[in-house]
Amino acid sequence: MRDLILGTAGHIDHGKTSLIGALTGTNTDRLPEEKKRGITIELGYAFLEIGDYRIGVVDVPGHEKFVRQMLAGATGMDMVLLVIAGDDSVKQQTIEHLDILRLLDLTCGVIALTKCDLCEDSWLELVEDEIRSTVADTFLHDAPIIRTSSKTGMGIDELKQALGDAAGKVAATEVANLESAPFRMAIDRAFSIEGHGTVVTGSVSSGKLSMGDSVEVQPGSIPVRVRGIQNHDSGSEEVHRGQRAAINLGGVKLDEFGRGHELAAVGHLVPSSLLTVRIHLLSSVRKPLKDRTRVRFHVGTAELFGNVRLLGCSEIDPGKSGIAQIWLSEPAVTVWNQPFVIRLESPVMTIGGGRVLHPEAAAIKKATAADLKHVNRMDSESPDERAASAVYLLNDASFDPASFPRVAGAIDFLATYDRLKESGELVETAISQTRSVCMHRDRFELLGAQVVKTLTRLHEANPLRFNHKRNVVENEFAWLKQKELLDAVIEHLKKEKTVFANVQSVSLAGFGPKLSKGQKALLEELLKQLRAAELKPPTAAELQKSATKNKESVPELLEMAAENGDIIKVNSEYYFHAEVFDSAQEKIREAIETGGGMTMSDIRTLIDTSRKWAVPLCEYFDESGFTRREGDLRVLA
Repeated sequence: MRDLILGTAGHIDHGKTSLIGALTGTNTDRLPEEKKRGITIELGYAFLEIGDYRIGVVDVPGHEKFVRQMLAGATGMDMVLLVIAGDDSVKQQTIEHLDILRLLDLTCGVIALTKCDLCEDSWLELVEDEIRSTVADTFLHDAPIIRTSSKTGMGIDELKQALGDAAGKVAATEVANLESAPFRMAIDRAFSIEGHGTVVTGSVSSGKLSMGDSVEVQPGSIPVRVRGIQNHDSGSEEVHRGQRAAINLGGVKLDEFGRGHELAAVGHLVPSSLLTVRIHLLSSVRKPLKDRTRVRFHVGTAELFGNVRLLGCSEIDPGKSGIAQIWLSEPAVTVWNQPFVIRLESPVMTIGGGRVLHPEAAAIKKATAADLKHVNRMDSESPDERAASAVYLLNDASFDPASFPRVAGAIDFLATYDRLKESGELVETAISQTRSVCMHRDRFELLGAQVVKTLTRLHEANPLRFNHKRNVVENEFAWLKQKELLDAVIEHLKKEKTVFANVQSVSLAGFGPKLSKGQKALLEELLKQLRAAELKPPTAAELQKSATKNKESVPELLEMAAENGDIIKVNSEYYFHAEVFDSAQEKIREAIETGGGMTMSDIRTLIDTSRKWAVPLCEYFDESGFTRREGDLRVLA
């Protein structure tokens, strides 16, 4: 048996609930107010078995005030029963429900013409003509129109046959074959039963769930366990895709969640307040959708407020489509290609909908040509292209290939990841024996260009420096979520000989100090003074004070000479000429290798200096790893 979900749609008081009662024997009006007023306010449920198909029926409200309930009920529908009263014909709410069903991408359904016992055949023929005109450009353009009467039983058997035929068409599509996917069920109702605790209901959209399973409620990552399952009012050990389910949960309180939340396999869904989407505006809408419009966003069973940020355009005309990012008032859980509906905040009316292109993309503040290219590629028929662009749209955030089914609809995620690495579209760089970082090639190249631009600016701002401290460069990229990506890019640029880099500094190839004639003369004089002073050099301040011209350049010239290796900077105060320093260090090495450890007094005597200079020298030897202290002695490190 194949399980499917059938939903009703149509104007208020067109006989949806009565028709479901005639089909199933179940009165789906369950609230006292519903029974008193004779209208459906909340969602109602019934069960119908036709041939090889078990069909869960969701009866939705028809009143315009309850469209949000209708949208919640439409979640998980496989096919629709559009109900139109023969004595009233097509009404405004009929059209809005039909628009919503189109936006939610339903593909199959049946049209029931109700209350036909009250109408003449000639009138019904006119109504049928109007219906055909209304559905001409929709998925119901060739759907059968069945004349029925819930009172007399007219057409009920023919309607069941038509629903069975529609079920056969749906069962042949890919949508109905998601039992092997991770479990997911949008919650359309939550309540508490004394002695049992919290119960949630919904239509299972993918996967299966068994007694005792551990799942989670999202948004919120609330861990829960399955204590009981009912399917169509009967106890069950398991529920799967295409079934209506009531699930008794342990480990959670009723006030922690409700409609708009989802029950899902652990890790399957990730909440996000930012979605990248493609929006289609209904042709019946009078005005274009403008950038920054505030809307009611309906996805799954959730209704949230959101701000639309259009990408690549300032407005979307009626009947047209465009790409956008929607900033939601609260996090939602979605997957790639999931349909949604948008309604105006005021007046409340359905204006369009679309599909989620990326359920957790990074913000795009000013869309570049590359950004637009990759957003549009999320519509590609190729899972590999979608997966690659999904990584690009994450920007520099870390990702797990196991998320490809959720963010790009790429089910065979490991094979997809391997193909993208092999093609070079994804760049993976090892940062340790157990960890690597990965980035889209376009992002990697863009980050490399930003590093070059940053180093160019630093070189131009500091013309006397050969290189720049690595932490200074890293601070320029503090916005990166993964610092390792910067390391990977610098290493790549180093291999290409675009930059020179070590653990302490980074510089751009081809850049170096550009000295004036006076600065060159001053540098030569500074080196001469330090060479003559041997191991008793003047301080940096004394060197600057003794300069007759370009005094302000002395600190930068000393730093430049140290970076170039002409002098050794042992601390902020003292610089030693490199030749003098190397000679002293070699004497110390030979003395320690021959006689063992040396005290500072021994070192001072050996290199003929005083404690004033011997202390900073010995400390530098320790810090640089040349010597190591053992008590009062220094040995070779």
